[in-house]
Amino acid sequence: MKKEYGKNMGALALLPLAVFVLLYVGTGIVLSIQGVPMAFYQMPLPIPVCAGIIVAFVLFSGNIEAKFDKFVRGCADDNIIIMCIIYILAGAFSTVAGAMGGVDSTVNLGLTLIPVQFMTAGLFVISALIATACGTSMGTISAVVPIAVGVADKAGLSLPIVLGAVVGGAMFGDNLSVISDTTIAATRTQGVEMRDKFRVNFLIAAPAALITVVLLLIFGAPETAVPLGDLSFDIIKVIPYIFVLVSALAGMNVFVVLTGGTILAGIIGITFAGMTPLEFVSNTYNGFIGMSELFLGSLLMGGLVKLITDAGGLDFIVNKIGTFAKSKTSGELTIAGIVSLADAAIANNTIAIIASADIAKQISKEHKIDPRKTASTLDIFACVWQGIVPWAAQLIVCGSLAGGAIAPVQIVPFMWYQMILFVFGIIAIFVPGFTGLVLKKDPWDFEHEMSSKKYAVHQKNS
Repeated sequence: MKKEYGKNMGALALLPLAVFVLLYVGTGIVLSIQGVPMAFYQMPLPIPVCAGIIVAFVLFSGNIEAKFDKFVRGCADDNIIIMCIIYILAGAFSTVAGAMGGVDSTVNLGLTLIPVQFMTAGLFVISALIATACGTSMGTISAVVPIAVGVADKAGLSLPIVLGAVVGGAMFGDNLSVISDTTIAATRTQGVEMRDKFRVNFLIAAPAALITVVLLLIFGAPETAVPLGDLSFDIIKVIPYIFVLVSALAGMNVFVVLTGGTILAGIIGITFAGMTPLEFVSNTYNGFIGMSELFLGSLLMGGLVKLITDAGGLDFIVNKIGTFAKSKTSGELTIAGIVSLADAAIANNTIAIIASADIAKQISKEHKIDPRKTASTLDIFACVWQGIVPWAAQLIVCGSLAGGAIAPVQIVPFMWYQMILFVFGIIAIFVPGFTGLVLKKDPWDFEHEMSSKKYAVHQKNS
């Protein structure tokens, strides 16, 4: 029988993650200071992940077979595999559609229909609608980023602001969608209805989104008028993007959306753009290969997170912060802090919610926090950090789809929606009536009322 390694290493279990962050982000910062071009791309993502894995294998107790078994199971996690497949499908769609002229036509059409000064805010709204419909921020980002990059280049818009708008909109929709993994995890673990969690989330997220749109209208426009030149487009080459956007809004499965979009782009390319069937196949494969670094890095990261989790890293975060819950308000802040640190550590909001759910439920019961509010708090704060930490898949895939024109850490300062959502999330904790407008009677009040009635009946019968 394989010997399991220790599960309670406490803070020491987080050391492999610290090694990864130090190498991945630290190297980019140092090289950037030295003036090295594309400094944050000099260190390929899988290498610092491998460094963290080596540290974990050396540090954690137990035999090598047990640790390797844990590592492989982490790599094979459903969420990790789903993300990796989305990566390669997105790469294929982006490459094939670009090769047949789809990006240029789509960008020119967009600039013809929407004034440049509204384009950045428009991308935020489009991303929000798609993510709400299809329930995945990754699928949304994969579909919209290639268009957004082309728009930014053509119209002279700030690429970091544009990508921040796309990711912000995608996270807004993912956070509200009733078919999102995070929504399902938050509601099921807390035993509440999806519609109630949606109502609470909407009251917090909608003001943040509106303020973000206003900021994007003000600061997202080009500083000076840019001559756009020839805006000719071939509407038939826009069809794959229309298919992807409409089918995603209709709630079609993201794998079907991206596969269908790739095939449709290939058919149009072969029929109308002079692309040969062999070139279509080659472009599809090149799209796969173009995402190989991200694919491999994410796969390895899944294994690293599993090692850290089973060694007690997440338990340390969750239990250490859980001691700060002393009242209803501090209890809500504690829940927010637990899921925030968990997501910042593992960069997977669904897993962060699941890891934090049990202690969140305990705190909710102990301090009479409405479980519908607890579910909303878990989802909102996981969403906040998932869109901010530069090692999260959402920002990394942006850099990959942008062709290396920008590093994930360069997008972080422009994640305005996430920052504003954080503020409104805190306000909702400190202002008791902020979300009470959409909730029926607090279940804890109902429980107290029923207990009082039972006591009164008992007294009368006595």
